[in-house]
Order: sequence, then structure tokens, then C-alpha cells
Amino acid sequence: MKTQPTQLNERIISIDVLRGFAVLGILIMNIQSFSMIGAAYFFPTAYGDFTGLNKWTWIFSHVLADSKFMAIFSMLFGAGVVLFSDRLNSKGIKGLGVHYRRMFWLLVIGLAHAYLLWQGDILVAYAICGLLVVLFRKKKPGSLLVIGFVFLAIASLIYLMFGYSMPMWPEESIVEFKNDWMPPAEAVQHELEIFRGSWVNQLPARAEESIMMQTFVFFTFIGWRSLGLMLVGMALYKWKVFSAQHSKAFYFRMAAIGLVLGLVLILFGLQKNQQANFAVEYSFFIGSQYNYWGSIGLAMFYIAVIMLLIKAFFNGWLIKSLKAVGQMAFTNYLLQTIICTFLFYGHGFGLYGRIERTGQILIVLAIWVLQMVASPIWLKYFKYGPFEWLWRSLTYWRFQPIKRQV
Repeated sequence: MKTQPTQLNERIISIDVLRGFAVLGILIMNIQSFSMIGAAYFFPTAYGDFTGLNKWTWIFSHVLADSKFMAIFSMLFGAGVVLFSDRLNSKGIKGLGVHYRRMFWLLVIGLAHAYLLWQGDILVAYAICGLLVVLFRKKKPGSLLVIGFVFLAIASLIYLMFGYSMPMWPEESIVEFKNDWMPPAEAVQHELEIFRGSWVNQLPARAEESIMMQTFVFFTFIGWRSLGLMLVGMALYKWKVFSAQHSKAFYFRMAAIGLVLGLVLILFGLQKNQQANFAVEYSFFIGSQYNYWGSIGLAMFYIAVIMLLIKAFFNGWLIKSLKAVGQMAFTNYLLQTIICTFLFYGHGFGLYGRIERTGQILIVLAIWVLQMVASPIWLKYFKYGPFEWLWRSLTYWRFQPIKRQV
């Protein structure tokens, strides 16, 4: 029997809606990486104005967005692994080989994305984690949840180990780390010139950052966190949390617990980091742990709220639009990169480092409107987004029909 991709009538609408919500939300943080020097993503005073509305924009982004939408996206990726496997198995097809082909092509696309367009790519990490997380697909949800939190704790312990051992680092290592956290003026100017320059001139810097992301950062942080969240997502999928099948009371309780636990940790961490004046010795490793764990609580809050909205407004414009954005999440994620790199990098308008945080949020809103309007229109005429179609065609090694029958 030939393997076939998921058909439109097999999709779980609530997962598409949640995925659409997550891919839009991710841009709130990614816009900072697209538009400002790398240090400003972690250390808000490293570049640009940090007073008034710009400061409040950063606080809003940190509290409500930083790591929250990526957490949802990672959970949904894990859920998708189980869903993909279950659907193939229901057709009498052993899905492991197809899954590995799927991850291989995701890795190829992710590498192209990282080295040719933007060093902040997450697809490479997801592809690598996808090779491993599939091995847990048959475990019971309780076991998945426990193992997921063990993986999450490993990344946290690594960061705490780095943080508490910093006083014992060689002096030159501390100085270098501080310069990365708060780069001197000449380093800032050099980065601005690179990304305001031609695409060719950007390549070495982008390659250096991508290699760091895919090696050291992956093995110390991103890999463990992504694996952990994917396993949590598998558990939630098996418990039918993502399919809006639980009662409203269940989702209200989930929202309340997630909101309270998440906000308490995040706001307390924000206060501690401000008291430390965002000093690298505290904020990068130790001070980041409040948001690391609090972001999971707030992600649970968002998931519950979306499920409640689906129950209340299933046929509403917002739900239909988010569903379309989520159905094209791969395309929309890559399209955000294409739009933003063209806006900010030198091969486009060259606005890198020239737009303050308030202006960045306005651009985010404009892209949201564009994708929420364009995605439903595209799906009126086509079954899949262009990159979804490419990924499916590569996975099944034959061109998939993309046009809808009129």
C-alpha cells in the first residue's frame, strides 16, 4: 500500500487553531532577533531606547510571549508525531520510516532556512528532536509527562550549573561572556554593518551563529527543552486536551492554574532581574529560570483559553482565520522570516537596528493581519500552503495534488 499524506477531512480543527495562534505569537519575540543586535534579545538595555513605551513593550513581550508560544509549538509538534503515527497505523502502514523521511526533509529545509535566511531557525532542532521523540510515541500519557519534565529539568540544571560556577570561570571567559551580553560600541557597529550589508556579506556571521545554535546551544538548552515539551505535548494529545473534548469547567481550571503559577514565577523573576540590573552573572543563567518554568504555565493558560474560544465561537471569523493560519503554519513561519529579513536586512530595506521596540510591535500586528487574511484566501483555492505542499511531496517522493477541485 502506498503511503498517503493526511487528508483535509482528517484534520483536527482545534489543533490547527492552536497552531495558528502559536505561529502568530512566536513573531512577538522573533521580531527582536530580526530587527536588533543579538544581545538585545536577552539583555534589553544592550541596544536602543529602554524607557517609556519601549520599556513597556519589552515587559509585555517578556511576560506574555517569551518562550510561551514556542512552548505551545513544541507541544503541538510532539502531538503531531503521535497523530501522524496513529493515522498511518490505522491504514495498516508502518509509519516509522515515513516519519524519518519527514524529519530528514524538515532538517534539510531547516538548514537552508538557518544558513541562507535567518540564524534563529528552530526547524533544525525540531527535526533532530523528532528523530528521538518518536521512540516514545507508544508510552502512556502519565509516563510521557514524567519523562518530559525530566528532560525539561536537565536543561534547567545545566543552566544553574553554569550560573553558580561562573565565579570559578577563568577571568578571560567572564570578560568575553560579558562582552557578548553587553557588547562594546565597536562590536555593535560591526554587527549593524554586517546585517545592513549585502546578503553575501551576512553569510559568514549567520553561519557562525547557526553552528553555535545547532551544537552548543542545542546540547545545553534547546534540545532538552524541545524534547521535554514535545513529550508533554504527546501526553496532552493522548489526554485529548488539544481536541477541546473536555468540559468548560476543566479548561477554566486549567487556565486559572496555568495563569496563576505562570505569572507568579515570571513576574517574580522579572523583579529579581531588574534588582540585579540584568547583570549577566545573574540574569543569563539563574535569573532566566523563572521564565523558563513560568512560560510552561502561561502556555497551558493559552491552550485552555483557545479551547474555550473554540467551544464558544466555533464558526466565528477569528477561529476560522486562526485555523487557516495553523493549516499553513510551516508556510507562515517561513514567510515571517522572508518578510522580516527583507524589511530589516541589507538585501531589502536595511532597517536593522533602526526600528525601536514599539515600531517592531506595529510590524508584528501588520504581519498578523496579512497572514490572517491571506491564509483563508489561499486555502480557498489550494489544499495546502506552498511549503506544506513541498514538505509533503518530498516526504512521499511524489508531487501531491495542491489545487482544490472547483
